[in-house]
Amino acid sequence: MRGQSTLPKTMKFLIASLLTLGLLGFGGGASAESSRVFGDYVVHYNAFRSDTLSPEIAKAYQLTRRNNRIIVNITVLKKVMGTTGKPVSATISGNASNLTGQLKNVDFREIKEDTAIYYIAELKVSDGEFLKFRLNITPDGEEGPARLQFSKRFFTY
Repeated sequence: MRGQSTLPKTMKFLIASLLTLGLLGFGGGASAESSRVFGDYVVHYNAFRSDTLSPEIAKAYQLTRRNNRIIVNITVLKKVMGTTGKPVSATISGNASNLTGQLKNVDFREIKEDTAIYYIAELKVSDGEFLKFRLNITPDGEEGPARLQFSKRFFTY
């Protein structure tokens, strides 16, 4: 699902800032920034509790703010010499599995804000749940997907 926001500039700045903070690992006790290089692309990723979002941002993006909900945030950048990279559109699919083997589909939606492109997905979690994410990321114009795997434990207290 792809959509474009018509929010005022100040709200766009707040959203970009918050998503970036989540991406950099300041949401819900996450660790430092996570990224992987796949050829000409750098994929930044993070997952954090949705209750770290402000009510305004959650409402603007129709996200549920709860301690038992997480947001998975992905950004795909094409390497460009002398810059931090150029955001590109991509197709992202995959799942998350917990320690008992239960699978959860991870359905992403695209958010475009000026030149930034983010992919976000929401999932419910239980207290202490450990999830292993397996994602396929195919930048527009590329043939095969990059396979991203990462794990994280979530606490809902």
